[in-house]
Amino acid sequence: MDLGLKDRVAIVTGSSKGLGFASARALVAEGSRVVICARTPDALQEARRRLVEIAHDDHVLAVVADVSHENGVRLLIDRTVEIFGGIDVLVNNVGVGKGGSLLDTPDELWREAIDYTLMPAVHASRLAVPHMQRRGGGAIIMIASIYGREAGGRMTYNVVKAAEISLAKSLAQQLAPMNIRVNSVSPGSILFEGGSWWKRQQDDPAGIAEFVKRELPFGRFGRAEEVGDVVAYLASSRASWISGTSIVVDGCQSRAF
Repeated sequence: MDLGLKDRVAIVTGSSKGLGFASARALVAEGSRVVICARTPDALQEARRRLVEIAHDDHVLAVVADVSHENGVRLLIDRTVEIFGGIDVLVNNVGVGKGGSLLDTPDELWREAIDYTLMPAVHASRLAVPHMQRRGGGAIIMIASIYGREAGGRMTYNVVKAAEISLAKSLAQQLAPMNIRVNSVSPGSILFEGGSWWKRQQDDPAGIAEFVKRELPFGRFGRAEEVGDVVAYLASSRASWISGTSIVVDGCQSRAF
């Protein structure tokens, strides 16, 4: 199936590894011009090197930016428009959630979760929308989590992921008259090298094996590319009547209806 993404301009935040990189790779494989970003130059350049193995060199732009600050988001947007001339797709992927219980989690960890997850999505969407309008429409995708839909994850993470799902729904209704679709993707437990589940597996292989047996009906973790493929589909015109919803990609892990 041709997704019709050839030469579309897509930004993926937090894209040097994991779900962000997988999303960028899926878009690049469909012929999109993709802008990746991260705070660490070396990791970002390695990600770009891997992407240009499957794409034209001039189809991948790497921008070092800290999108937890609006200035970093503005730099990312401005560089994209300067090099590629506009924006068709925005994938909001960055996120963090630390802390424990209510009594054990100080305000600074709440602020960090909001500043590094929700606000980058707000800032990037606000700055990207005028450029999408000029091109006749576009697609915004939030990488959320099944734990934005039900209990089970770390408290701060649950809250900001739920906020992203809510934000996507609100923006979808607001932006539909501009022909801009907005959706969220809610992955379950995804294993990739360097990710949180990978680190836990290294530290406690027996405990993680028990978790997989108990919680994951297919008997394995999800793969990052399984999320990236859904992102590419939602970014495409093949998903032209999908907006304002959250697509769960979890191998039947979650319990929510």
